Amino acid sequence: MWEIYESHTLVRNLPKIPYEVLKRYEKWKDIVELTGPEGFQNELASLTGMPQSTISGIENDRIPIGVERAKVLARALKCHPAVLVFPGWDIKEQAVA
Repeated sequence: MWEIYESHTLVRNLPKIPYEVLKRYEKWKDIVELTGPEGFQNELASLTGMPQSTISGIENDRIPIGVERAKVLARALKCHPAVLVFPGWDIKEQAVA
């Protein structure tokens, strides 16, 4: 069994996440806890058609996510691509350049 360590930024933003997104997040978290990171990555790879190694590279900041990959991953995760490209964005604190 694997244990999930959530970043303090994520935990702080959980109350702001729409309920449907939070439900999907909990589902993916359950998959990781049962199968480990590779299980999640393999599941996501099968949903997206991306190699598992690419997903691992994105997750570990070795490969930039980019807009097109964000779109593909967002479809599989059923979220908006901005959630993946700008995970810590706080509209109240950050202004547009």
